[in-house]
Amino acid sequence: MTPQLKPNILIIDDEAGIRESLQGVLEDEGYSVATAPSGEEGIRTLASQWIDLVFLDILMPGGIDGLETLQRIKQLSPDTEVVMITGHGTFELALDAGRLGAQDFLGKPLSLDTVLDKVEDAIQKIAMRYPGGSGHSIIGDSPPMQEILAKIRQVAPTNGRVLITGESGTGKELVAHAIHQFSSRRKAPFVKMNCAAIPQDLVEAELFGHERGAFTGASGRRIGTFEQADGGTILLDEISDMSPSTQAKVLRVLEEQEFERVGGGQTIRVDVRVISATNKNLQEEIQAGNFRADLYYRLNVVPVHIPPLRERIADLPILMDYFLDRFCRENRKPKMQASENALKALSRYDWPGNVRELRNLIERLVILSPQQVIEVEDLPAELDHSQESLHVTTEAQLREARNEFERHFIQKCLQANNWNITETARQLGIERTNLHRKMRQYNISRET
Repeated sequence: MTPQLKPNILIIDDEAGIRESLQGVLEDEGYSVATAPSGEEGIRTLASQWIDLVFLDILMPGGIDGLETLQRIKQLSPDTEVVMITGHGTFELALDAGRLGAQDFLGKPLSLDTVLDKVEDAIQKIAMRYPGGSGHSIIGDSPPMQEILAKIRQVAPTNGRVLITGESGTGKELVAHAIHQFSSRRKAPFVKMNCAAIPQDLVEAELFGHERGAFTGASGRRIGTFEQADGGTILLDEISDMSPSTQAKVLRVLEEQEFERVGGGQTIRVDVRVISATNKNLQEEIQAGNFRADLYYRLNVVPVHIPPLRERIADLPILMDYFLDRFCRENRKPKMQASENALKALSRYDWPGNVRELRNLIERLVILSPQQVIEVEDLPAELDHSQESLHVTTEAQLREARNEFERHFIQKCLQANNWNITETARQLGIERTNLHRKMRQYNISRET
């Protein structure tokens, strides 16, 4: 499992002792922490780097106070979570802070355990907005993605098996991980196995483990992925590439939740939720004799289909912003953005590699682009070519449509004037010779 990126935290407080103690505790927990002694400096920090969570003192002498700082934070970065802290809290202040978008309100002296709890709460809120968290984010405002997010929240608390389908690069593993994260199993292991990446003669040993001497090279006992995932979730990725014999054994595990290691006789019982994923049409694979129908029906309790990026191109701007923010932060570069023309060019591209292709492109652009605004000329040649070909195709189609309209209009005018060339030319506001030329161009005559 890929490790999650921990959120960036900003502490805004005029008391140096508070800033230093909070920073020390949070950095010990592995968080990236910035500090600011005033609201103005905090806003400048927020404008220059990505911040997920702010601890903000509500009463700061001089300059802008905490409530005004909160308001400006939410204007600048609406998704940044804010926890207010003060030694002079009142119910009215808490209400005001809540109305302005604060997540919570803490009183001084601060309990460090409470602070860490609030960090965890903020992480959960961020994860609810983008299931999977900063390292495993599902991004999208389009109706198809909103439906998927709703289904994740609906199915995650259950133990129902989920079959995730979609082209390569659409984010099937992210959906599986999000389902696990929002389930009651989230503190137990999430184990992934790519059935296409392991030789067929080793898949069973990988899934169920093996005993010493079970086959050549088995020098000791190995715990398989089903056993590793006990109490948690297993993702069987590229399930369509599993051999028929292995399919039969997986079917038994689904039915009985038990198996034996390869070369062993001991029956091992597990409690595992199974999520499977494939970029193939399993019903077609069943028709071709490559996949068991009974296994398909047991895996496909809750189907989730992820559309390709070209079918949800409305999500491109928010995906761009997310990846630009992420890779700028990882590479310690100032915030970057794409120009309107660059975004249009990207929107016209077909994205055969889907979100994975976009992610890789943005990472490359962040690393290689010298300026903070990405222009069309910064894009790779294949995107420029796709833009040019589309431009040529669109121009040709427009020219053809105009010619067809003009041909039809001239013919109607001639018919209305009983094919009187002089009168028709006068009504059209052109010379008779010009009208004759257009009639020849469009092959217009009384017989047409």
